[in-house]
Amino acid sequence: MTDHGADVDFPIGYPSYLAPEVIAQGSFHPSDPSHDEAPHPSGPKTDVWSLGVLLFELCAGRRLLQNIDISERLKFILTLGCMDDIVTVLAEEHGCLDTIKELPENLLDLLRKCLTFLPSKRMTPAELLGDPVFEGISCQYRPFQKPVSLFSSSLRCASLELPEDINDLCKDDDGDYLAERGIDEVYHLWCLAGGDLEKELTNKEIIQSKPPICTLPNFVVEDGESFGQGRDRSFLLDDTTVTLSLCQLRNRLKDVAGEAYYPLLEDEQSTLPQSCSSNELSSTVTLPLIIRERDTEYQLIRIILFDRLLKAYPYKKNLVWKEARLDVPPLVRGLAWAALLGIEGDIQAKYDSIDKDTPIPTDRQIEVDIPRCHQYDELLSSPEGHTKFRRVLKAWVVSHPELVYWQGLDSLCAPFLYLNFNNEALAYACMSAFIPKYLYNFFLKDNSHVIQEYLTVFSQMIAFHDPELSNHLNEIGFIPDLYAIPWFLTMFTHVFPLHKIFHLWDTLLLGNSSFPFCIGVAILQQLRDRLLANGFNECILLFSDLPEIDIERCVRESIILFRWTPRSATYRQHAQLPKPAGDNGFGKSGSYFSSDYQDMPKTDLSREPLALCDLKAEASPRISAEDLIDLCELSQAGIPKRNKSGKPKIVAVDIRSGEDFSRGHVSGSINVPFSSVFSPDGELLQCPASGALHNYKGSVIVVISHAVKSAIIFASHLVKVNFPRVCILDGGINKLKLTGLLTVPSPQI
Repeated sequence: MTDHGADVDFPIGYPSYLAPEVIAQGSFHPSDPSHDEAPHPSGPKTDVWSLGVLLFELCAGRRLLQNIDISERLKFILTLGCMDDIVTVLAEEHGCLDTIKELPENLLDLLRKCLTFLPSKRMTPAELLGDPVFEGISCQYRPFQKPVSLFSSSLRCASLELPEDINDLCKDDDGDYLAERGIDEVYHLWCLAGGDLEKELTNKEIIQSKPPICTLPNFVVEDGESFGQGRDRSFLLDDTTVTLSLCQLRNRLKDVAGEAYYPLLEDEQSTLPQSCSSNELSSTVTLPLIIRERDTEYQLIRIILFDRLLKAYPYKKNLVWKEARLDVPPLVRGLAWAALLGIEGDIQAKYDSIDKDTPIPTDRQIEVDIPRCHQYDELLSSPEGHTKFRRVLKAWVVSHPELVYWQGLDSLCAPFLYLNFNNEALAYACMSAFIPKYLYNFFLKDNSHVIQEYLTVFSQMIAFHDPELSNHLNEIGFIPDLYAIPWFLTMFTHVFPLHKIFHLWDTLLLGNSSFPFCIGVAILQQLRDRLLANGFNECILLFSDLPEIDIERCVRESIILFRWTPRSATYRQHAQLPKPAGDNGFGKSGSYFSSDYQDMPKTDLSREPLALCDLKAEASPRISAEDLIDLCELSQAGIPKRNKSGKPKIVAVDIRSGEDFSRGHVSGSINVPFSSVFSPDGELLQCPASGALHNYKGSVIVVISHAVKSAIIFASHLVKVNFPRVCILDGGINKLKLTGLLTVPSPQI
């Protein structure tokens, strides 16, 4: 806790029991030329010395060095270095030589081993346990086993021993289930139930506030040395133990049934345990997230559930996804995110193998960026926080030689470091999994083609979801290049504080790599009225200091936008390449929304890559023929199947002439010949076809034609007259000719 005593300005221990090297630490000054090197810091071997003193006192039947003052005591301990046999010297000093000499030889030997002056020659506690004195009992000591962490290569159940009679496990003595939970869980719940650590310590007078005037020195010398102020108690060793009362917490949880502590994961009916408070809990689910996160009972049940699911990771990966859709308990967020990102393997060994010490050219930039990154947070602004930041960022730069450090990478690292502050390896592993999924090739040395394509698709998304806003922003020349690069390059960590990022990323990690577009559009829609009312300069000012954004509303709206977006509409040729299928047998089942378009098998009906200049020329996104078939629910018979709930409502608009339309068209599509609806200058004409179009305003409109060029012009005209959700069929009607899905109307008799 104190970095071997370096972080506190007092020796750890009591004067009479201090090891010589701890006392020497106090008299050592780095500037003193007579000392060659600093003494060894405090550590387990200093405890071996203290144990020796305690054993000596027990054998001699008296306390050591009680009759001389502290400074003399410390001097005496330091002079023991000149003596050959410290045990005999101490016995002579205290007049108990006879008592000590009568001790069994093996005990004297143990005392000498403990009271070895030089720490380099003194035994460690583990070695000491092998001493003959402990022969009879050392076999009963089980070697310490480090609790197995979630992401490691060792078996989690290697040391699991079940009793002969399984009923022994189920003995319900006093039903104190809370006592079986981990200390970090109980402390978290204690705080939620109204516990306040600072208040407790103030009540016990461990934290004492002094009036500022009383802290002034009486006398200050020119070089800054001050006199006349006693040392502040709070800087000295205080070994008071404060027990925090659980009464308030137990009282709060008294209605939680015992079953709640042992949820059944395979129960199909419900994720919430059937307890007397379950009705109350199911009503809690509908409350805003911020209230749910502060509800003690709700958090207890969610934490227990996630704890169970994470312990069964990766087998319960699908259930983790399902539960995370509801919410992620703040206490386990770091591990839950790691599970959602699919972290596995021995992450610690991998992290340890990366060279984080050798200077590299990026060091200077990292040093400059860290002190500006989320420094309102106590953890991240602490010296330890800065050191960890430096190590994790360096590990990422060193282990990704094909990528470079861009400003903003520090912001991206911040949420992972904050959540896994005591597990740098996990923070590094999460960051390394997050970047290829959401920011593939964003950190190339020359990333302009990737970013330009990303921003162009974002512009198309704005036009797709909110044409009125899109038209206004394009009119005043306020393009995404001016405001959205820090959004996407840092996945919004540069523009929002951490507590908002947590809620945003809880959902982001459930979506695919195109979900950030929807978040971007949702942010613009929150600022919609102000953007529509203002010109270029005002918009620039508005974004230079982004107004308060309601993050819960943003998340809700981005999910709706995401559901309305056909999957291939956000196709990017610079997105991450398809991952090999079925890598470990625990892969998530690809649901419609969380799987990425580029992971789907490529067919003749998939979207073709477009040159950037062509992509920029199109106001509306293209969608693939397979998406159209999927969303229109077309079957081989050509009859549109019933529309499933959850998928976008969609209408195919065929803009070819009536003659071409009658030769073969998509089943269920409407024929709106281009020339009959728009005048040459792009005005919408009044006619039955345009009336039909108006009826479908709000659905996803897929424009189909022979030549994609005319579809592009038609779509841009629709966007100009504020038709939302307009897209173009990539490859036109010709793509569908080979599928056998086109129908011909039966002749009129």
